[in-house]
Amino acid sequence: MPVHSTADKRRAFRELHASGCFVIPNPWNVGTARYLQSLGFKALATTSSGYAHAQGYADGEVTRDMVLAHYREMAAVAEIPVNADFEGGFADNPDEVAGNVRLCVETGVAGLSIEDYTGDSNAPLYDFDMAVKRVRAARAAIDKAGGDFVFTARTEGFIHGLPDMDETIRRLKAYADAGADCLYAPGIKTREQIEAVVKAVAPKPINLLMSAASGLTVKDIAEMGVRRISVGGTLARVAMHAFIKSAKEIAEDGTFNRFAGVISNAELNAVFDAGPKSPTT
Repeated sequence: MPVHSTADKRRAFRELHASGCFVIPNPWNVGTARYLQSLGFKALATTSSGYAHAQGYADGEVTRDMVLAHYREMAAVAEIPVNADFEGGFADNPDEVAGNVRLCVETGVAGLSIEDYTGDSNAPLYDFDMAVKRVRAARAAIDKAGGDFVFTARTEGFIHGLPDMDETIRRLKAYADAGADCLYAPGIKTREQIEAVVKAVAPKPINLLMSAASGLTVKDIAEMGVRRISVGGTLARVAMHAFIKSAKEIAEDGTFNRFAGVISNAELNAVFDAGPKSPTT
């Protein structure tokens, strides 16, 4: 049965991290959140890139207030826990990160992630000590807010040109010691990398990003000790890919062949029929 109150969602989200392995797919708007929920997933996670692209921005260009409004909407519509991809906390300074984290907690999400990417391709990761201070500041803000809340700390080297396994593990262990509940190194892919990360931070859970076809199944990943699997912006890119290919066919070829076999309006209406209704006038 789905849970509804913020406290219940947060409690359920923490319990999901206690044992086993679950997939936390990434919707980018209310419709995709409601559809994923209908499939029986037990939690959802926002996607910074999926949301940004749907709003017409590049990933990393949306404002803090935009994403806070997005999280509030997603948390309100979902009957299951929602984790917020809070990027770098929308600040460099640890005190400012803490203040923004407090605002994020207030949206009603069940968890959030903070990453150590600076936004500068020439120096993509925060200095180690600064990165740890930012994690500690986020942890303190969450504790001050009170209640169950899952805090995920991410290190971004593998997706920003610094695929150093030793440094990745060093940072994840430090972030775990600084209070992160869950650890995340997007971009690791091989069995050896995954198992090394799981072992390094055990017993704390690991989130694994699956953003491309790899041959690995949920069962395979669970057997490596991963607790949580997300897909980042990939579902959003799948949708955008189909849209772009179809639009280009019309513009360039004057044909509509890619419309063959698509889901019908009636089928979508059936999925969303129990959703919120427009007010009568």
